[in-house]
Amino acid sequence: MVQGCENARIALRRAPQVSYRHAAPETVLREPGTLAVFGFGAGAAQSEDPRWLGVDLEGLDAPVPMEIWQVAGAVNHGREDDVQWSAGDGWLFAAITLDERAHGGPRDTAHEAYGQLCRFLATRRERHVQRIWNYLGDINRGDGDIERYKLFCDGRATGMGGFFVEGFPAATAIGHHAAAPRLQVYLLACDEAGQRVENPRQVSAWRYPRQYGRTPPSFARAMMLPAGDALAISGTAAVVGHASAHEDDLLAQLEETLTNLETLLQSAGMAAGFDTQSPLKAYVRQPTDAPLVHDFLQQRLPGVPVLLLHGDICRQELLVEIDGWRYA
Repeated sequence: MVQGCENARIALRRAPQVSYRHAAPETVLREPGTLAVFGFGAGAAQSEDPRWLGVDLEGLDAPVPMEIWQVAGAVNHGREDDVQWSAGDGWLFAAITLDERAHGGPRDTAHEAYGQLCRFLATRRERHVQRIWNYLGDINRGDGDIERYKLFCDGRATGMGGFFVEGFPAATAIGHHAAAPRLQVYLLACDEAGQRVENPRQVSAWRYPRQYGRTPPSFARAMMLPAGDALAISGTAAVVGHASAHEDDLLAQLEETLTNLETLLQSAGMAAGFDTQSPLKAYVRQPTDAPLVHDFLQQRLPGVPVLLLHGDICRQELLVEIDGWRYA
């Protein structure tokens, strides 16, 4: 007699595989299970496929590899309003690119971008957002509450409304130097929830005091993906408590950033260190600092794939930020 199975547990989704590679976009897009492909900078090849996104951040190494997300199952894709998307094996990639000139500046553009994304996600079973990336121009321009990053935070919060009432995903916000004033937002979501991870060395971002703007940043420090097989790490910099550390000292900021990354691994219950299967991005404010950042990371994280990108950190005094993935 077949026993009842009402208590059977659905298998948790295995994490997408993230890698960096030099290849033609169309070659990778033809591969089974390709969920998303990212090119970086003005010189990146282009494709009309919704799984392709040209990111407005220039690489600091030449040639610049593509970033590739791949899942185990078949992938379908499409477009809805301004949102491009693809889905497969319980995972969803979604992205939106908006020109600020059509939407009234960083606050209103962020409101529109997040509103569209959240409305789209509400129609999907893959609505558990694990990780978000935000790239906007001139992120540090303006003083006080009219700094562009702070206006972005205001618009992001109103655009998402109550969608993240149960908690924020991991995230990154970086300034690009492209000529067009575009806001790019893209995300990874799943049909199963992940587990948020905070850093005990840092105040949780949504609890920052008023000095950081009317609306505190809306992200978790990291997200453990549903199967516990990968940690999606938010943009991490030399912040202790809620204060920036080591102003104008690049090497000290890098050391502090690595300490924060290791603390996140410990908080997530993962073994220390990064390996050849743990791709990272390092966002570097000054291109002239790229060789020093490269050498530091080569020495401290030997064999770890690191993509160096020219990007402004959300605080003017911070010179470098690192995010990425750590697989179990």
